[in-house]
Amino acid sequence: MIGKGSNALASSIVLVCRSRPETSETITRSDFLRTLRRELPAARERLRADKVSPVDMPQSIIGPGMGVFTRYARVLEDDDSAMSVRTALALINRVWEEIENALDADFDAETQVALAWYASHGFDTRPSGELITLANAKNISDSSLFQSEVFLNRRGKAQLTPREELPAGWSPQTDGTLTVWECVQHVARTLEATKGGQEAAARLVAGMGGKTEAARALAYRLFQIATDKGWSAEALVYNALADEWPTLERLASEIPNPVASPVAEETPRLL
Repeated sequence: MIGKGSNALASSIVLVCRSRPETSETITRSDFLRTLRRELPAARERLRADKVSPVDMPQSIIGPGMGVFTRYARVLEDDDSAMSVRTALALINRVWEEIENALDADFDAETQVALAWYASHGFDTRPSGELITLANAKNISDSSLFQSEVFLNRRGKAQLTPREELPAGWSPQTDGTLTVWECVQHVARTLEATKGGQEAAARLVAGMGGKTEAARALAYRLFQIATDKGWSAEALVYNALADEWPTLERLASEIPNPVASPVAEETPRLL
């Protein structure tokens, strides 16, 4: 029983037990890692399809990971000792982080730079030299980052464009340099705006074309970064966005000819 006034997690864990076949084989630590790297990406997609929110994803991915571990009679360490559950959990988390980091390379260059900046500075203003360094690493110019409106030029300093300063009436269909970063930030802004909401946000999703799935993946990634940094308000934004995404996709699919849906003169809510 939980005492009055005490803290409690809003998550629950279900354990499913099964008998291990007598024919289960023994594998090495290296084999275990290879199997995790092969199977966890598909498991992640199944969990997302089942509408598992970003806040629950790190715990949820442990299930498929431990499913791999318990599939075998033993997992042997390099000294031939049996791997402990504690070690298996640590390796599952490590492989999960590898998979999440590898996804970054699938984003467009502007989004990769924005993601690296966000992980270090959030929406803070920093010297432009730091942006130039990140841009050079991705073979892109800082001027193109400003032109794309992903970043703002603050006269010798740079900043990710805050959601409240994003241009009203933006449409992915008319954006000449459409980025996954913009897709996520505009949908988050529109979803929470006073004159926005699900229908307006769904129109943006409908116009994203092939960037839709990448935008959803970025929302999960940004939630994890915000959580790791302790940015609770930012984490709530991306967790809510990922939770709403299946609904937005459904509404988007019902729009026969998606067109720009301006949300002008809106007053964003506090994000």
